[in-house]
Amino acid sequence: MNPALLLLIIAVPLGASALSTIVRSRLLDRILLIGIPGFVAVFGIVLLALHTREPVIAHSVGGFVDGLAIPFASDTFAALLLTITSIGALVCSWFLIATGEDQYRFVPALIIMMLAGVYGAILTGDLFNLFVFVEVMVLPSYALIAVTGTWRRLGVGRMFVMVNLLTSTILLIGVGFVYGALGSVNLAIIAEMPEIPPAGQLAVGIVLVALCVKAGVVPVHGWLVRSYPNTSAGMMALFSALHSKVALYAIYRVYSSVFEEPPAWSWVVAVIVVLTIVTSGLSAFGEIRVRNVFAFQMVSGVGHILIGVVLMTAVALSAGTFYLVHHIITMAGLLLTMGAVEQTYGTGAFKKLSGLAGRERWATVLMVLGLFSLIGLPITSGVWGKIGLIRASAADESVLGPVLIGAVVLGSIISLLALQRLWANSFWGEPMTHYHPDSVSTGRAPLTALDDSVRIRTKLLLPGTVMIALSVGLFLFPDVLFTVTERAAADLMDTAPYIEAVLTQ
Repeated sequence: MNPALLLLIIAVPLGASALSTIVRSRLLDRILLIGIPGFVAVFGIVLLALHTREPVIAHSVGGFVDGLAIPFASDTFAALLLTITSIGALVCSWFLIATGEDQYRFVPALIIMMLAGVYGAILTGDLFNLFVFVEVMVLPSYALIAVTGTWRRLGVGRMFVMVNLLTSTILLIGVGFVYGALGSVNLAIIAEMPEIPPAGQLAVGIVLVALCVKAGVVPVHGWLVRSYPNTSAGMMALFSALHSKVALYAIYRVYSSVFEEPPAWSWVVAVIVVLTIVTSGLSAFGEIRVRNVFAFQMVSGVGHILIGVVLMTAVALSAGTFYLVHHIITMAGLLLTMGAVEQTYGTGAFKKLSGLAGRERWATVLMVLGLFSLIGLPITSGVWGKIGLIRASAADESVLGPVLIGAVVLGSIISLLALQRLWANSFWGEPMTHYHPDSVSTGRAPLTALDDSVRIRTKLLLPGTVMIALSVGLFLFPDVLFTVTERAAADLMDTAPYIEAVLTQ
């Protein structure tokens, strides 16, 4: 494959976003919403097949000498993220079409532009352009929050904007410090350096801090758990599949390029990981809405994924990558299923829902399987994800290994209890005779009688079904993904092919 074709992954979404803005056609918008992530998903699968025989392909833009040109590179890790984020975006867009949210002006164009930023951040081999593409990803999100979700979205949208602007400023400062300390922001050049001086490590640390805020680690996770649940369920699922996952991808890429083994301060990252897993699970007990609980489970998943960089072994990076893929699939499935419930019953609050297990059998099965996956129980991908992390931690002979194993096990127990509370308050209990949408003041008197005509429509459940089915499929055939994540981990551990492809292509 000609490496220059990588630019299509960015150029096509940007062109499609412009086309959607210029041409006002609902049919065209829907074709683009499904077609663009579908195109990149297929492209990602082709790249995964290509990387079985060619570890890295790269192309430099700008006609400058090596090291100054803008590099774009793909290896197994990048191709996997392109594929899974595109699948997530496609299914979430399908749900937005089913709910009619795609009809809001500029929403399709904004989503497609956001995807262009995601793809650029995954493919770029340059820290400054990582910052640029992260901004391309985040800027459309400001508008998307403003047009979808509850009325509280305007208040939390302001917080979302402020936090991300501040974090982006820190990220840009960190990139500037990296250039000042190391003389380059090209990841291949940095990875080629025999030793990173303390000033360079500090500069890279600032970049990683900014990325951790964008990923939503404890204690800087408050913006995520407050803002995401106040968007619509479809938009929350889309943000979950893209925003924090791009930050995690960047952390993996930068960390492995700079450090061949965990640095002396890696214990700080380990403490953050343990706090993220445990604290977010406990915090879910204070919530009274289903999607708010899921928001804390998103944060807990971030902690699990970062175990890969804490240990920095091939087994740990592979397990962390597997968990990242599992988490995108599972959270999207749960959020889209809950979105179908909210579309039908007008609420996701515990006190307004009861007995859904007897009323909505299809949604109940999807919810059970999704919750099993978060906890790490068969027959879902979550069981292999957590077993992989425990195996990787057990291989560490220091005190860190048992601590991480304890965090994963304790986190699973806490999640089990928190999600059991969610289940008991919404799907279990007495059958509902009336329902009270959030948009109406409920008071004490019943508002709307609930008859047999009120049922979740099939078209609303199909997107969530696809994602939960993928989770079950990964349980049945885990080697399909483990083979890919092992190759991805090997690429992260051995940067020589990446350096050669970027600097000598």
